[in-house]
Formats: sequence, structure tokens, C-alpha cells
Amino acid sequence: MASRRDTLAHLGALFGLSWLPTSSRGPHTAERLADHLMDLLNVDPVAQDDPLRGSIVAYQAGRARGSYTAVEITTRALDRCRSLSTTLHAIDLLADSALEEARASDARLRQRALRGPLDGVPLFAKSIYDMKGLPTTASSAAWAQLFPQVVQRDALEVQRLRAAGAVLLGKTVADDFAYRGNGTSSLSGQVRNPHDQAGLRTPGGSSAGSAVVVACGAAFAALGTDDGGSNRIPAQFSGVVGVKPTFGLVPRTGVIPTWPVLDTHGPLARSVADAALMLDAIAGPDASDGLALTTPHTRGALAALRGEALRGARLGLVEFHVPRAQMRPDTVQIFDRAMADCVAAGAIVEPFTSPVNRASVQEQMSAASKARGDVEPNANAPAPTANALLRYFAGQVEAQGGSLDDARAMVRRGLTAYRAFYDVLPETWEAMALQMEQPYEQDAASRSFLKSRETVVAQLAAAMQAQRFDAMVYPTMPFGAPLASDRWPDVRTTLGYGNTLGLPEVSVPAGYDAQGLPAGNLSFVGLPGSDARLLALAHSYEQASKRFVAPPM
Repeated sequence: MASRRDTLAHLGALFGLSWLPTSSRGPHTAERLADHLMDLLNVDPVAQDDPLRGSIVAYQAGRARGSYTAVEITTRALDRCRSLSTTLHAIDLLADSALEEARASDARLRQRALRGPLDGVPLFAKSIYDMKGLPTTASSAAWAQLFPQVVQRDALEVQRLRAAGAVLLGKTVADDFAYRGNGTSSLSGQVRNPHDQAGLRTPGGSSAGSAVVVACGAAFAALGTDDGGSNRIPAQFSGVVGVKPTFGLVPRTGVIPTWPVLDTHGPLARSVADAALMLDAIAGPDASDGLALTTPHTRGALAALRGEALRGARLGLVEFHVPRAQMRPDTVQIFDRAMADCVAAGAIVEPFTSPVNRASVQEQMSAASKARGDVEPNANAPAPTANALLRYFAGQVEAQGGSLDDARAMVRRGLTAYRAFYDVLPETWEAMALQMEQPYEQDAASRSFLKSRETVVAQLAAAMQAQRFDAMVYPTMPFGAPLASDRWPDVRTTLGYGNTLGLPEVSVPAGYDAQGLPAGNLSFVGLPGSDARLLALAHSYEQASKRFVAPPM
């Protein structure tokens, strides 16, 4: 069994920390640094009996001590997943390669050659992601029947996770083609909210299964996508952390497309630290996605979290995004308590009247295009989605030695099923065949949208900088999980606002109602490129408030 000192040294090297205990430092210094490590990466000693319910750093500490192996914990995760598949309908497919990947990680640990903090960590991807050795079902019964064959490539994010040594357990259930926010799949059925013992409430979607598996401790984190709330909705309804990064931070190659100028990929996890570690592994430019950011990404920057980050931070409270009159009293109380928690942690919270809000953003986007003499911006233009679908299949067939004509044939085969949701696409194959050839980067309405986004974000940035705000804060959503069979409350949310402007957002659990159901998440929202700062603030709030509660098993 490794000593405490050896374990800390191992963790420090694994997580890229420069302040390790050394022989030249006294024992009190070592203890202080150890405590800092435990706080920084959210180690929960209660999770020692069930590492899957703890944090990634606690899991890696247990492996370093020899308390368990990646194979043992992966086996436990797969067993838990099989149970979730029958009770909560959260699992799309399990990967046969998971145990082999865990064995390879254990071998690297014995050789002291782990690749980084995610090496040997059980993770999931969403059902619209390609994963080598599995079919891509999109959680659609029709699509699964049309494309039953296993794919021969990994989505880029899955590639990056494998390169980091992660164990990919498989894929989680979503709404068909990630189109809605209820967690309803024509292939797998209704994903259930793990906090609702009656099994009637939605977990949120479309990244429903990804939220459920991490809430239930079947994996440490899972990949999700977000066009209009698909990570943040299940984060709130299922009581986990959901991240919508800056638009373009994560390239989307190898994933069934949605709306190219809105689609943003990121993690769901039980803690901000674990979400940050996953985001750090998948972020960074790649030429295969023409809308991805081109700025080089430095690994480790997104996971440099500090428990005291809220101390002295200036947070702009956007009251327009807090519809108190339409919120339940307990939801209002939970939000106000979250603000008090931030203040108690040292933050300065002041009102912020944003020059662009959820009600005005579309009008301001349109006005910006008119001022340029440009075409009307359109985030849902059909041609970019058509081209993205062709490029998705082109990547698949290239991995199998096929041609672009093969990709066109696959688009034609799947068009009716796909268009049942993305109905802006042409009804006829002849029209679709014309639209899908133009690269989505060249679409006039999309280019106008991106230019207007830049203009409107500049107005927001000027206002935030004038008041020296580090971030905006408001509820992720103003209501908790409704019944899966019911219509949602007629209350406007800020979900589309963040996607329209490409803003990064970190959603963190803030409290539960009298029935023990998640009743509100707090969102930290910033300007594009402020992901690391937002993660630090969200982590600091999480550590100060400690609101996360695991669902009953």
C-alpha cells in the first residue's frame, strides 16, 4: 500500500501540479499542500467505499494506494449501467472494449506511465457520437434500423478521450437526434429522473442519459451537446453540473449534426472539477470543423481550479433573467440562497442591466445585420445542416474506405428519418442534393449570424467590462423537472440566449425541493473565452455551498 506522501506525489504529477511536497519541505508544509490538493480537486472521503460516487482525483488516489484497480471499478460501473438500462433507460449501448481499456490503464499505472488525470477513468458519450465498434443509433428507432452497422471511427472528442487513457463505457440515451429536451427516445423509451421515485418526471434532455449516468455514479463524466439547453436542462432537472463551453472551443467532428452555428459540445459531471478535466481533454482546434476556434489550447488551463476563486470576484446579477413572479417560492428561495452563498464566499454581487438579454437578443442580431446591409441572420438555415450531415457521413465512409458518393447515398437513405425532426431541410432529394454540397462555412445566412453575434457580444462585453464583472449569474432555468408527459411551464428561459451569443456557461446544483427533487441550478455565464474563469468561480461556489445530493440508489 502506497504511503500518503507517495500518493500525493503521484497525484501531483498526474494532475500537473507544481507545488508537490518534497524532501526539503517540512511535514506541516506537506500537510497544507495535501489539504490544498484535496480541496482543489474535491476529494470526498465518504466515497472511498464507492469510488464511482466520488471525484476523479479521489479515484486516482485510490488506484495509487492500491485500494482497487481500473478493471475492478470499470466492472462495477458496467454492472451499474446494466441496472440503469432496465430501470432508468439511460444506456444506449455498452462498449465491449471497456474492460480491455481498463486493463491497459492498470498496466500503465504499474509502469508509472499514466497519460494524465483521465487515464483509466470510466466515461460515456452521447448516442449521437460515433464510437468505433458500435453503431450510432441517435436514439432513433428508425435510424438504428437504417444504419445497424458498427462504425469504424471515433468522433474527435472520443479520440481525444481515448488518447488521454480514458475508459469509454459506451453511449447514453438522448432524445431522437438530440432534438428535444425531454429525454424521450423512440428507440429506448423515456429516460427517467433518478431523483423521482415514482419514475414520472423528466430528467431533461436532450443529453438525458449522460446526466443520469453521472448522477447515479455509473461514470465520472459524460459527453453531451447543447444547441438550446441540451446540457443545461438535464443538469438542472437531474441535479448535476452541466457545461456549455464557448462556441467553437470543442470541435464537433464525428457527431450527428444539428445546427452548425449553435451546436456546442461539453461535459456533464457530478462536480465542476471533473467536468473541467473532461473539457480540458476535448478542447482545442481541429481543421475538420471549420467553425472551431483556431487558438491553440494549453492542456491544464481549464482544470486549474481554486476554492477561493469567488473571493473578490465581481458577479453581475441579471434580474431580468430571474422571473420571480413566475417562479415557485422555494425556487426563488434557492436562488437567493445561492447568491448569499456567493457573497459569503467573498464575491461582490451587484445588479447588472445587460444591454442584450433573452428578450432582445434576436432583435439585436437582426438589427446588426441590417446595419451592415447584410442578409437576415438565420441559425436554422437548412443548407448548413444539410452540408454538415454529408460531412458526417463522409468521415464515416472514409474510415471504411468508401467514397463521397457512398456518403451521399447514406444521406439519401437517412433523410426521411432525420428530416422528421430537422424539418427545415428540403422535402425532395433533388433539392437536398443541391443544398448539401456547399460548405456550411460559406452559407450567407450563417455568416451573417456569426457577424451579428460578434457585434452583439461586443456590446455585452463593453457593458460587463465597464462594471468590471467577471461573470453574470442567474438561474439556469426558473423551474424544476416537470412530469415527462406534461407540457413545460410557460416561463421564458435564458437557454437560447447563451447559444445565440456563443457564451460559455457552467450550471451548478443549488438546491432541492421538499420532495428531494432538484429545484434549481445556478449558472455562471461569461464572455467567449472566459471558460477557465467560469469553471473556477463555479468550483468555488460548489465548494462553499456543497449543494449536490446524489439520487437514492
